[in-house]
Amino acid sequence: MSTEAPAQRTLLFIGDSITDCGRREDPEGIGFGYVRLLAEHFAAYEPAARIVNTGIGGNRGVDLRARFAEDCLDHDPDVVTVYVGVNDTWRRYDQGDPTEDDAFEADYRYLLDQLSATRPDRPVVLIIPFVTDIDEDKARFHEDLDGKVERIRRLAREFGARVVDLEKVMADALSRGHTPASLAPDGVHPSTAGHRLIADAWLEAFRR
Repeated sequence: MSTEAPAQRTLLFIGDSITDCGRREDPEGIGFGYVRLLAEHFAAYEPAARIVNTGIGGNRGVDLRARFAEDCLDHDPDVVTVYVGVNDTWRRYDQGDPTEDDAFEADYRYLLDQLSATRPDRPVVLIIPFVTDIDEDKARFHEDLDGKVERIRRLAREFGARVVDLEKVMADALSRGHTPASLAPDGVHPSTAGHRLIADAWLEAFRR
């Protein structure tokens, strides 16, 4: 029997507050959301894996672009997960600061171009952002977010990235008896159950 330890693999998660989820208050720097659930999974099944969370609350695509070298590429990740988009929509409604779909796509494409150029054979996972319709204000988000979601799907096909389809995940959860608020109390930030669903969907997409 071989006693050689498996090579360490770095899985990096970059995004906004849903990825961040208190990581800077966490001594392990992982946070308390879906990334932690995935870290616990890998601790059990691939203990050599290294989990890196560089999510920052409030970030939009343009913010990820500005820090992508330092907060992603410099970690030399073997697997990169990108989860961004809802703030690009939210700022339109709460601050009057919209992000046009073309600008959002350009920023997102930059991230994928950098990954394709520097690590073309390493997996990339794109998480589709979602909003749960807890009230009319959040339901309005779809008129802006839907276009950005379609751009992400298009980019995933173009770059051959894996997709975690949270629109479908949340729709399925609603059909099983969840309410919009039980998945995301404010319509955006997942509940404990919501984070579990994201982690499970990530694992399914990654295994595929």
